[in-house]
Formats: sequence, C-alpha cells, structure tokens
Amino acid sequence: MDTLDAPMDRQAIADFLTKNPNFFNEFPTLLAELNIPHPHGTHAVSMSERQLIAMRDKVRMLENKLAELIQFGEENDGISEKLHALMLALLAAKTPQDIAGALALHLREGFAVPHHALRLLADGGLSAEATTAITTLLQPVCGALAVPQASDWFGEVSPHLRSFACIPLRTSASSPALGLLVLASEEDKRFYAGMGTLYLARLGQAIAAALTRMQA
Repeated sequence: MDTLDAPMDRQAIADFLTKNPNFFNEFPTLLAELNIPHPHGTHAVSMSERQLIAMRDKVRMLENKLAELIQFGEENDGISEKLHALMLALLAAKTPQDIAGALALHLREGFAVPHHALRLLADGGLSAEATTAITTLLQPVCGALAVPQASDWFGEVSPHLRSFACIPLRTSASSPALGLLVLASEEDKRFYAGMGTLYLARLGQAIAAALTRMQA
C-alpha cells in the first residue's frame, strides 16, 4: 500500500513545504518536472502553469467582485439621489397634505412603488390593535405585513398585494411614533425579510421631522 495516500502523510508533506520555502530552490528542476491535473480539464500541466492558472482565476474572481461592488455603488447613488429629491420636497411641504402629495409623486415616479398608504396617529380613526402595533414598531419591517390592520388601507387592491415595507414615522428610534407609512407591491420579492432598511428608516425620520415641524 502506498503510504502517501494516507491523509496524515499528505498533510505532513504540506507542512514540510510550508516550513521549508527554500526546498524548490535546492531542487530547481523539480518544478518543471512535476505535472498536476489541470483545474478546468483532464490533461496535466506543469507546476508553473498551474500557478499561472490559479492567478488568472483569482484575478477573474476579483474583477467580478469589483464589478459587483461598482454596480451596488451605482444603485446606491441612484437611491440616494431619489431620496434627496424627496427630502427636498418634504422640506418645502407646509401642510400634511403637501407631505402626502410629495410621497405620492416621488414614490410612484422616483422609486416605482406601486402602492403606499400613510396614516397618522393624530388623525384618529385607527383601531386599538393598529395603534399598539404602530407605537411598538421601532424600525422598518419588510416582507409580511407587520401591522395586519393596514391591509384595509389599500382598498380593493389589498387581496393582490404580496410584499410590504412598514415604516414607523419617528425622528429617532427612541422618539414617539407619529404614524405609519406602508409600501406595498404585488411582487413577492419587492420587499423581503432581511433586505436593507437604512434608506427606509431615513425616509420615516424625514417624514416625522416634517410633521414635527408643522406641529411646532
């Protein structure tokens, strides 16, 4: 039996080569004589060719990762610009009706959100269950509807909605809730559990700040 097939012997060889980096300097012809399987085929290649292939694969992987990061950066830049435009509209708003109009325009045209509903606690008309759910919601929640009573806010389209983003209107996580903004879509994955909520939280804070300014 070939003892080199034993896993411990393979590890011992790997440890030896790691601890003796000058080994191949002492046997310079060995690298040229060694042939190992091609990582993407069935034929054998030399050690130097194998290293070159490994480097090319690593470069390709890094290029793909860089392209992915650039794409994410461009998407975030686009979201930031749209959110900035909405923020400016909220700053210019003088009444709650102005806020509602700004949201309707920018959510539909800027963010392509097909449906949304806004309810303020100060307006009344909410059930005790809905009020409790809103006041205990500290951060945006995506996926299933976090405030079940909000389903009635969408009227006849409600049965067709599959994903939601519930955004509490708070100037900070520790401040009182002023209301709730719900984004909704017929697409299952438009809003999903685990998606990033940073921009949604900022939107809720901006609306809350605009409402607080009007109340003052």
